[in-house]
Amino acid sequence: MRSLDSDRNFMAVAIAEARAGLDHEDVPIGCVVARGGEVLAAAGNEREAAQDPTAHAEILALRAAARAVGSWRLEGCTVYVTLEPCAMCAGALVLARVDRLVIGAMDPKAGAVGSLYDIARDDRLNHQIEVVTGVRADECGALLREFFAAKR
Repeated sequence: MRSLDSDRNFMAVAIAEARAGLDHEDVPIGCVVARGGEVLAAAGNEREAAQDPTAHAEILALRAAARAVGSWRLEGCTVYVTLEPCAMCAGALVLARVDRLVIGAMDPKAGAVGSLYDIARDDRLNHQIEVVTGVRADECGALLREFFAAKR
């Protein structure tokens, strides 16, 4: 049984990854892939650093986790992300066969796991993901608000 404490602890790691993105002026979003209480991979956004439109935290963490386990199938894994995934990332989570997704803040403008779309739980697809929202949402949201306020 997963506990809220465990989810909060893994989300803290994702928040740390998000903060690291501030060093290269990337939108502070962090992601952790865990299995069996162990972190397999963690990443933050690197779109600005890599000049790569696909270098979202989720994509980078999924790639690293797949390398760590030697398979693109990430069954048994839980993904922790500070902001609700976009359509690209939600699709990648489904394709990776992730079991569970824990989200910090929701994204009403671009979120694809409940806000605009619900790709992760769409029963027309060949895989659905258990979704938990609102874990450390205040911290995750504050980090993003501070980042964008400083940009203005």
